[in-house]
Amino acid sequence: MIENLIELDREIFIYLNSLGKREYDFFWLVMTNKILNFTIYFIFSIIYLSKTNLKRFSLLVFTILLMILLTDQTTNFFKYSFSRLRPCHEEDLIGIIRLLKSSCGGLYGYFSAHASNSFALASFFSMLYIKNGIKIPIFLISVAVLVSYSRIYIGVHYPFDVISGAFFGILSGYSFYLFSKKYLKVF
Repeated sequence: MIENLIELDREIFIYLNSLGKREYDFFWLVMTNKILNFTIYFIFSIIYLSKTNLKRFSLLVFTILLMILLTDQTTNFFKYSFSRLRPCHEEDLIGIIRLLKSSCGGLYGYFSAHASNSFALASFFSMLYIKNGIKIPIFLISVAVLVSYSRIYIGVHYPFDVISGAFFGILSGYSFYLFSKKYLKVF
């Protein structure tokens, strides 16, 4: 059963990765760059600062840093516990897949830290800004989806790595939002 799922994941990865075109590579390399996420959430944090006091803003920053630390370290724990090679480290995939970066990251890929961090931030900030309408959450979730897909496109994660990371990120972001609302009184 597990072997069948792993094989299906591999086949879907090869298919999705093969859809890449040279003229789109730059876009996906930008999407996978961590600076993009940092810039987007820096802007939304500054907007929040303009609507609150410094103490609440400081608690918000503390919560976000703690959330990213947790998602990142949990991701590393899973990567070393499952020891699933990234597709770019699979010898039998060399020459079959498109690898857009000179290095493909660590040896193991389950699950994607880019996906978990992107979705944690997207769900946290979506909850924070939902009272202003649905446009901001749609934008943030869309960015998280694009960042996550970029990991498949550039050849460093299987789809299940990304999907698992996204689910964990959503859970993490929502949990940290509820925690900060209830205990830290950030909102």
